[in-house]
Amino acid sequence: MRGQVVVITGASSGIGRATARAFAAEGAAVVLAARREAALHQAAEDVLRAGGRAMAVPTDVRDLNGMKRLADRAVDAFGGLDVWVNNAGMASFGKFDETPPEAFTAVVDTTFMGVVHGFYAALPHMKDQGYGHIITTASIAGRTPTPYHAAYGAAKHAVMGFIESVRGELEQDGFTDIHLSSVLPGPVDTPFWQHAANYSGRAIQALQPAKPPEQVAETILRLARSPKRETGVGIPPWALELGMALAGGAIERKMAGLTRNKLFDPRFRPRTAGSLLSPMAEFTGVSGGWRDRQQKSQGDGRRTPAKAAGLGLGGLLALAVPLGAAAYHRYQRHGKVF
Repeated sequence: MRGQVVVITGASSGIGRATARAFAAEGAAVVLAARREAALHQAAEDVLRAGGRAMAVPTDVRDLNGMKRLADRAVDAFGGLDVWVNNAGMASFGKFDETPPEAFTAVVDTTFMGVVHGFYAALPHMKDQGYGHIITTASIAGRTPTPYHAAYGAAKHAVMGFIESVRGELEQDGFTDIHLSSVLPGPVDTPFWQHAANYSGRAIQALQPAKPPEQVAETILRLARSPKRETGVGIPPWALELGMALAGGAIERKMAGLTRNKLFDPRFRPRTAGSLLSPMAEFTGVSGGWRDRQQKSQGDGRRTPAKAAGLGLGGLLALAVPLGAAAYHRYQRHGKVF
C-alpha cells in the first residue's frame, strides 16, 4: 500500500479513524473527510504519527459537489486515486412511526446517498486512469432485519443493491481493474451509538458483542490488498443470506425481541436528533467504550437486559445457518420443509 492514495469518509472517529491509521502504517497517503474539521485534524495527526501522508478535507457526504471536490483535491495533491473508502453512516433509534420524517431522511441521505455520492466522485477518476478500488462499509443490517432503526437498515439494504448493480455495469464495460467491495460488520465499539438520533425515550447501548473497530479496519486493509466482492467481520455474508433465505420469518421475530432487549436501557432519555442535523464536537475517538462496559457487565454477574435476552445477535445468526441448511436439504429431498 506504500504510496497509494486513499480517501476515507467518516474519518473523524470510529471505523474511519481506525482505517486511516491502518493505511498510514502501510505508508499510504490518506485523505480524510468528515464534517468535523477539528476532529479531522486530530485524525490527520494520527496518520502522520503512523508513517503516512495526510490531508484533511472537511466534507459532508450528503453534498454531491463537495464530494466531487474531495476527489479532485485528492488527485491534485497526490496524483491519483487508488482506494476510496465509503465509511460515513448514521442511525436513528426508535420505532419507525415515532421517528420524525426528517430524521429518517437524514439517515438515508448520509448512509445511502453518501455512498452514491462517493461513487459519483470517485468513478470518473478511476475510469480515466483505468483502475481503482471502492470499498464500502456496509453492515449485516444490509442482509438482516433491523427493527428499531429502520432507516439505517433500509439504507444499508439499498447500499448492497446499489453496489451490485454498478459492479455489473463496470464488468459489462470492461473495467476489470476497478474493484467494488463491501464490508459487513455487525455491532462495532465506536461512537456511532453516541452520535445516533434517539426517539425511543430510553438510553441506547451498543448491541453485543461489539467488535473492536481495529478489526474492521484490518478487514478493509486486507480487501484493499486482495479485492473481494464482500466480506464479513465475524459472520460471513453467505451465512446471513442462507439464514435469511431459509429461516427469515423466525429470524425476524427473534431479532425484534433481541434488539428491543439489548439496545434499550431502562433509563429514561429525552428525544434527540444526535448528530443527524449537525455534528457533535465530542466523541471523536476510535472506540466508544462499549466493549469495556459489556465485559464488565458480563464479569460482575448481574442479570442485564442483554443476558436476559438469551441468544445474542451472533448466536442467533449462527443458529440460522444450520437451521437453514437443514431446511434446504429437507426441501431438496422431500419437496417440502414441514
